[in-house]
Amino acid sequence: MSIAQATPIDDSATATDQADLEGVMQDLGRQARAASRALTQATTAQKDTALRAAAVAIRTNVPAILEANARDIAFGEDKGLRASMIDRLALDAERLEGVAAGLEAIAELPDPVGMVMDCWTRPNGLEISRVRVPLGVIGIIYEARPNVTADAGAICLKAGSAAILRGGSESIHSSAAIVDCLHLGLKTAGLPESCVQLVPTRDRAAVGHLLTMADYIDIIVPRGGKSLIERVQKESRIPVIAHLEGLCHVYVDAAADPDMARAVVVNAKMRRTSVCGAAETLLVDHAAAKRLLPAIAEALIGAGCVLRGDAGARALVPGMEIAGDEDWTTEYLDAILAVKLVDGVGGAIDHISTYGSGHTDSIVTGDPASAERFLGEVDSAIVLHNASTQYADGAEFGMGAEIGISTGRLHARGPVGTEQLTTFKYVVRGSGQTRP
Repeated sequence: MSIAQATPIDDSATATDQADLEGVMQDLGRQARAASRALTQATTAQKDTALRAAAVAIRTNVPAILEANARDIAFGEDKGLRASMIDRLALDAERLEGVAAGLEAIAELPDPVGMVMDCWTRPNGLEISRVRVPLGVIGIIYEARPNVTADAGAICLKAGSAAILRGGSESIHSSAAIVDCLHLGLKTAGLPESCVQLVPTRDRAAVGHLLTMADYIDIIVPRGGKSLIERVQKESRIPVIAHLEGLCHVYVDAAADPDMARAVVVNAKMRRTSVCGAAETLLVDHAAAKRLLPAIAEALIGAGCVLRGDAGARALVPGMEIAGDEDWTTEYLDAILAVKLVDGVGGAIDHISTYGSGHTDSIVTGDPASAERFLGEVDSAIVLHNASTQYADGAEFGMGAEIGISTGRLHARGPVGTEQLTTFKYVVRGSGQTRP
């Protein structure tokens, strides 16, 4: 199962003819709508076959995908992308094995389509069921990480919806190679290749077209930085499942075990600095900061992290940079961490409520009362106790994968996996009942 980059790509930043671009986008929409109807009839076995065959195609075509990725990395370096963004973009054999394994994990998940969520019988004998059904066509807009191409296409497929993927301009060749592998899987299963389509241009105007295609697209899922999310929410004529920036916090309470606190904080920041679950602010209980913070700071600095702190934190850690107001609202996606001393769990909650993005926040403490207060009062999609924020990941939640962490409150919140990409309908069975 070899690929020859069947997905045509427009390398230019601006399409030469906007009318042609509109035609390309409309064609994607028409094909996606037709594919979504075909998917409503697809069996679980077909979808799982497609996913497993796509995993085989990924493994078979590692050299071709890496060659495409090298072109993207060269493009990103020419644009001056910082090292952490290049890391988000880069693929290697190990990461591609993770992509293939992720496809297989999604194939192993229960099929949400047709799942009976609830059922009951009315006094008049009507049998009513609430049943999961596909959303239809999902438009997904994301930035530089090409592995999202596989995750998003696979999750939509498993959830019975067609996907139109608009990846970052830096990852267009990598994404096209991965989509070609997904197409091989779909062909193997007898499903239309148009179940998963990639917007084949770097032109930013394509996003504007995508956001107005309400006749063809049922849901938009943006995954990226603040400017992308704001643009999508402002311009979209289609309902949006928003994935806001990951202003994630770790609060180290006075009752924290020092060794645990150090391990959790270093992992939360430094395991991968470029993911949305990476911690961006460390909050430490003022009452225990002298005992806890120096060792945590030493471990972070030893791992290559730059610390920016308030006056209290800098007094305990010589050489720490000064944190300005903007540091409490910055998603660094880099080896930089803002540090602030707070007055206990209440101070931590106040800070997170003021500056957080509702994504993922963690408390490290041995005090059950403080833990429960934090878990109950922090209004984020994911809250953790004694665990790293890097667990903000659908795969770690047992979902196989996810296409983002929804920070909104409507329809889906937290990791958006297969179940979150379905809606439902009511199925009513009667025996000739008429309403009086």
